[in-house]
This record gives sequence, C-alpha cells and structure tokens, in this order.
Amino acid sequence: MVAGKGNFHMSKIKTTPGYRIFTILNTIFMLLMIVITAYPLYYCVAASFSNPTQLTLNAGKLLLWPVEPYTMSAYQKVFSHSLFLSGWTNTLFVLVIGTVINMVMTILTAYTLSRRGLMLNTPITVFIVITMYFSGGLVPGYLNIKSLGLIDSLWSLILPGAISTYNMIIMKTAFASVPDSLVESAQLDGAKHITILTQILVPLSVPTIAVLILYYGVGHWNAWFAASIYLQTNSKFPLQLVMRNILNSANVNVNEMMGDVGVEDQARYVELIKYALIVVSTVPILILYPFLQRYFVKGVMIGAIKG
Repeated sequence: MVAGKGNFHMSKIKTTPGYRIFTILNTIFMLLMIVITAYPLYYCVAASFSNPTQLTLNAGKLLLWPVEPYTMSAYQKVFSHSLFLSGWTNTLFVLVIGTVINMVMTILTAYTLSRRGLMLNTPITVFIVITMYFSGGLVPGYLNIKSLGLIDSLWSLILPGAISTYNMIIMKTAFASVPDSLVESAQLDGAKHITILTQILVPLSVPTIAVLILYYGVGHWNAWFAASIYLQTNSKFPLQLVMRNILNSANVNVNEMMGDVGVEDQARYVELIKYALIVVSTVPILILYPFLQRYFVKGVMIGAIKG
C-alpha cells in the first residue's frame, strides 16, 4: 500500500501544470540547442553540393538545401587527389595502432599509480604531472625524434605522444574508485596483478576506457602539425595533412578541373572545396560517437558491492 501511494503521489507530481510547462520549455530549449549545434555542419554539407556562383549570391542567407544547379565537382577534386587514398591508409594506421599503444600505456601506468603501498608513489606522480605544464619545446623535440631515427616515419606521430598525462590521471582515478575489497578478495584467492587488472579493474572501468579511446582517437584523426614537421615523403602524409595541401594555393589548381575561369570564380570553387573537405574530415569521426555514446550515460554504480 505504501509503495502504491508513493507511485500515485509521484504520478500526481508529474501531471501538475507546472511540471508540464517545465517539460515543454525544456524540450523547446533542447531542440534549439540541437539546431544551433547541428546547423553549421548541415550548412557545410549543403554548401558542398551547391553551385559556387549561386552560393556566393546567397551568402548570409539561411541555407536549408543545396543551391541549384547541384554539383559534385568539389568531391571529385578531393577524391581524385593522388594522395587521398594513401592519406586514408596512413591515418587509419596511426589511428588504430596509436590508440592501442595509448590505451596500453595509459592503463598500465594508471594501474601502477593507483595501487596503495607503491614505493615513492607521490614523487613519481608529481614528476609525471609536471610534464603537463613544462615541455622541452619544438626544437628539442625535433632533435629527439631525429636522434631516434624516426624522421619521415609514421611512428614519429605515435611514439612521442604514447601517453597523455591528463588521460592517465582520469584512468588512475577510475581504478582507484574500485572498492579495495574486490582487489583484496582477488589477492586472497591468489590473483596476480595482471589478473586483477584484466579481470576486475578493466571490466569495471569500461565507460572510462571508452571515453579515453574517443579522446585519443579524435586526437590522432585531427593531427597534422607533427606530420608537417617530421614527415618528408608525400605518400606518408596522413589525411589531414593531405587535405591541408589540397587547400594550399600552390596545390589547388581549379582551372585544370573547371576550365578557364576567372580569379573570382576560382576563389568560389576553392571555397566549395573547403566545404567538401570539412565534410570528408568530420563525418567519419562522427560515425564513431553512436557506438561510444552509451558509455557516457552509464551509471556510476558499476563497481558497487552488494551488502
């Protein structure tokens, strides 16, 4: 009876006029936020298929669909670039291998520092945290990569950033939040560190691991500056650097594709190519979000112990 009264009481609260007004206003607000957030990306998609001349004439206006006559010329320019396929291959290599190395290093370091009783735990942690605020600089970093023989190698994009101190601290906090009784019970049963890590801590920290995979993955996907410094062979360029070169005025020769056009028309086509490049570089990483989204909203009671 008590439970029934409680449920009845809650149903009365949810059906009050104030609650309905709040729900309506909250829904309207969230819809506006979705529109504000999604429209810039939609604009780039619509603009990339639009006629560049007509798009310029409609500049400043709300764009709800591509401006006729439609064209695929910008995507043809991007996909037909000689380095586009190799750029995809290189980026996937750096993305997959780099993220695996990142997570292995992050998990191992976080596990070590999260264990109580570790000798010199605090000094080691402080020493690692200092690297978040101070670095050797660009020139010493280049000389270090050169001394390791990593110049013009894709490993120069992976090994120098094998671990992020910030992400490691997040992982360490997740491991430390697991009840000690679970670890102690496993140790009493004879479990070693590798067993505790792989069969207890990692399964209980899947949401945090998924978020860090996304952080590392997005970082590798967007990276281009290090490649512009350490890589010398065009066929080793990642996709982001290839797309940057496509936009470079020395490499984007629109006249070869569009015929003899004026300087003003050429600038319009370059803008069209920019929109296409934004779509090409953004959509693939957006596809990854739905697969990891459920981990962002998962409950915080994963590691709770039943009394």
